[in-house]
Amino acid sequence: MSDLTPSAQKLRQNTKALTLCALFAALTAVCSQFQIAIPFVPINLALLSVHLAGALLGPKYGPVSMAVYALMGLIGVPVFAGFGSGPGVLFGKTGGYIVGYILCALTVGLLTRLWGDRFSLLCAAMALGVLLCYLFGTLWFMAVAGLDLFTSLGYCVFPFLPGDAVKILLASLLAKRLRGPLARAGWTPA
Repeated sequence: MSDLTPSAQKLRQNTKALTLCALFAALTAVCSQFQIAIPFVPINLALLSVHLAGALLGPKYGPVSMAVYALMGLIGVPVFAGFGSGPGVLFGKTGGYIVGYILCALTVGLLTRLWGDRFSLLCAAMALGVLLCYLFGTLWFMAVAGLDLFTSLGYCVFPFLPGDAVKILLASLLAKRLRGPLARAGWTPA
């Protein structure tokens, strides 16, 4: 039992939330740099940390951490793939996927809260999160690049499917393993 006042407990939980949001924004920045350059949209590991943020931070702080990531890049911190940054990247051809990270983390957080954390359900929640990210990002890409749907899917979705399936499996395993230590540290997803 804690001898902290309710306001001190709330401050402690808020501090943990801010710290975890910063941690997952930084993790996304690092994962974005592990990439395979292909035309238009590079393949990288960012969605691994996006899934983890949604599953571990919940539907409130998971998307906040991805918004922090996007805002860091917008103001010039080189956090996007290939150490990119600035409005040109965020509002360029790949910007819809960066904004899609927020939607993905929100979806994973909401569905994990509703469905629980069984491995198969985590995988399903993350697959739906990726689907939303693909949808938003591909529509954005089509609008900015002026390409048709099939061509855009060839650049933006089809090459990513195998890697994203692996990221979903790995993120689900990691989320299940990390929930216990985070709970013992006093973290409750919000």
